[in-house]
Amino acid sequence: MKPRVIAAIVILAGWFTGVGMMFRREYFRPHIERLAEAALRVTPGAVFYAVMLGDKQIGFASSTVDTAATMIEQRDYLVADIEAAGQTHRATARTNVILTRTLRVRSFEAELDADQAPVKVTGSVSGDTLLSYVLNPVPGQRGDTQHLKIGGPILLPTLVPLAVALESRSKVGRSYVLPLFDPVTMAPRDVRIVVQAETVFVVNDSSVLDSATVVWRGVLPDTVRAWRVAPETVGGAAASWVDAQGRVVASRQMGFELRRMPYEVAFENWRREVDIAAKAARKAPTVAPGRDILEATAIASNKRLTSRVPRLRVKLSGASLAGYDLDGGRQRFHGDTLEVTREGMEALAPRYVPILNAAERSRVADLKQEPFLEVNHREIVELAERLSSRTRDPRIIAERINRWVYDSVRKEVTVGIPSALHVLRTRVGDCNEHTQLFVALARAAGIPARVAAGLVYLDGKFYYHAWPEVMLRGWVAADPTFGQFPADASHLRIVTGGLARQAELLRLVGNLRIQVLDPR
Repeated sequence: MKPRVIAAIVILAGWFTGVGMMFRREYFRPHIERLAEAALRVTPGAVFYAVMLGDKQIGFASSTVDTAATMIEQRDYLVADIEAAGQTHRATARTNVILTRTLRVRSFEAELDADQAPVKVTGSVSGDTLLSYVLNPVPGQRGDTQHLKIGGPILLPTLVPLAVALESRSKVGRSYVLPLFDPVTMAPRDVRIVVQAETVFVVNDSSVLDSATVVWRGVLPDTVRAWRVAPETVGGAAASWVDAQGRVVASRQMGFELRRMPYEVAFENWRREVDIAAKAARKAPTVAPGRDILEATAIASNKRLTSRVPRLRVKLSGASLAGYDLDGGRQRFHGDTLEVTREGMEALAPRYVPILNAAERSRVADLKQEPFLEVNHREIVELAERLSSRTRDPRIIAERINRWVYDSVRKEVTVGIPSALHVLRTRVGDCNEHTQLFVALARAAGIPARVAAGLVYLDGKFYYHAWPEVMLRGWVAADPTFGQFPADASHLRIVTGGLARQAELLRLVGNLRIQVLDPR
């Protein structure tokens, strides 16, 4: 995985789970009648946060609410310096949401920028029935607008804590079943959100400059009662402490934490530390120490996979591996040892025929369209139909798609979050682009497919890599980047899924150590 994608992913995950952007990227439709009346109590204001990694501040965030007679506007901003493989990546995220005074969304903008990999979404809501959005709109050009039917009013994730606080007085044990819409998976789902705990925070209301140290410090401490609000389901989802006004006091996920502070303490102190570190780096540049995992793809390092490894055993250490997709299918993970075995011929014999009906495909998670996987686009569908002509055998179709992507896409590092349609049109990309196009084509052909990400073992080193998995007898790894079907055992799957899931790889950068025990 490329450095610009790594930085974009980490800020994508952290941003949407901080400053009130709770529970991944989720929209929710509340009990709108009660909220409409309660929304009249929303008052303007701004809160500021230090973005922390352990005891070190790595960034700054803010959340601002403005009100007018007919509208409410909420603006959220986050900037953080992410350390990865000895380098610092500056990442920023912004949202701007316009609502009516009854908390109905009129329009929204969201923008992420990390290492020259900007992602921008603009959208609007028509009544309570249609959500329209454009991914990465280009100024002066007509964007590819997507239209999604919705079953009622929606809110954006930045407003979730506010809406929960407005609906009724928070009480430990109280829960809300909310119909949420995830724009990453393009799927609505009901989520029970639970008030888990109640406590009191001490928050400083103002700050003063210490003339001796030239550091801002908080003054005028005040007590703020807050409630811990989180989804009922487990799996590492974010939890936030929310006050009675619906503003986040603290939030934590993936080791990152947001702490409410006065503006000068949150921003000015951090900016001063950044300036000091930059001056020190210019005077005495350092070389990053070697690592077992390289923050580069094989293509970026001019590597090609020429071997056919049938089995690989490795010992993993140095990082917690709880919650990763290490066990299952071709992989067996016991204790600290991972064994990968390339699939045999029996695993390539499917027991189904492709699902060609578009309505049926939309109900299957690994067949449906997602952002950056334009499964239903005419160009994707036409190519999938051509590659699956005169056969209904999923294995044959998957092999054809793998070969076509391998032969047709030039192996080259590109800048930007990979989009299947863009790759089809430009015919260039790294492993991320090859994988996105394969998965989109397979799904359009009625074959369940998903993205896998992890490491590939080449010439004694491990490189970040992404590849698809396709459902045959079970999940089978393919590799259109290197032209392998099935992919050999040099592929170590760590996660499956889209950007939100791939963000979990960031916890391993610089920490995971791998000892090869038995390559064959």
